[in-house]
Amino acid sequence: YFILLLCIFLLEIIAGILAYIYYQQLSMELKQNLKNTMTQKYRKEGEESVTSAVDKLQQEFKCCGSNNYTDWADSLWIKSSAASGRKVPDSCCKTITDHCGRRDHPSNIYKESGCITKLENFIQEHLKIIGAVGISIACVQIFGMIFTCCLYKSLKPEPY
Repeated sequence: YFILLLCIFLLEIIAGILAYIYYQQLSMELKQNLKNTMTQKYRKEGEESVTSAVDKLQQEFKCCGSNNYTDWADSLWIKSSAASGRKVPDSCCKTITDHCGRRDHPSNIYKESGCITKLENFIQEHLKIIGAVGISIACVQIFGMIFTCCLYKSLKPEPY
């Protein structure tokens, strides 16, 4: 039992170290892929799930574009006639109405920051909670290993 707990504990430590090391790489890939997804796949035929996810992201986090609202100028959809003169999708609007994305005034759309910044802040806040839970589980495992050693020491060989 002690060896099993020790193995699990060591695997958790290794996973935590790897997560910390690769966090920066994950952040860079997220930045690159989010902008590409927004500009290339938004409102594209067969990519309805991407469109829905981007709209939900922008509405939930109250943001517009990957870095800021100007990212939408590179969008294939915005450049097409299907956008109906919009400068940003309607999901960027503070109050969503049909064709509200035609006006890119600060009173109408979220200009302050892009979704990357808001998403990174959200992840950072929740990483603290995940870290606290991980540390508590590690403490329970350490106590389990200590009690296992104590139990092993207190066992006396019984003569037969």
